[in-house]
Amino acid sequence: MNKIKINDRSEWNVSVENDIAQLNESAVSWDMKALPDGTFSILANGKSYNAIIENIDRDAKQMKLKINGNIYELSIKEPIDQLLQSMGLNISTVKKADTIKAPMPGLILKILVEEGQNIKKGEPVLILEAMKMENVFKAPADAIVKAIKVEERKAVEKGEVLIELA
Repeated sequence: MNKIKINDRSEWNVSVENDIAQLNESAVSWDMKALPDGTFSILANGKSYNAIIENIDRDAKQMKLKINGNIYELSIKEPIDQLLQSMGLNISTVKKADTIKAPMPGLILKILVEEGQNIKKGEPVLILEAMKMENVFKAPADAIVKAIKVEERKAVEKGEVLIELA
């Protein structure tokens, strides 16, 4: 059973099988259809709802929905997350790579990615020349390029943020 926290306030125990959802032990009959405009039509216990997915962060297990004009931020804990939490562990506290920094002064030769691009762990993102050597920087994890803070043919200092990741 998943635990879903809505707007950092109410928490629901949720499980879904076929067309029946269990919300805090209460059965809810529902149906959902994706519409051509990217919205969803939901029928739950005889009431109709229009939903739009505003944002999904699969790594953080968070979702932002707009339902009938109201915004709902959902945080989802699957059974494995609940078990780890009960053991005093929390996967969400694992540090994710959020920036790529220059380990030494150098010159940016080539930027191999664009803002908004999805990158995979190990994929080359830029080339830095330092001490007459070309250094290829690779993505430390699967991520999205949030911002590129440097330009090609420009010098950078040690510790300078080159690329921000999301």
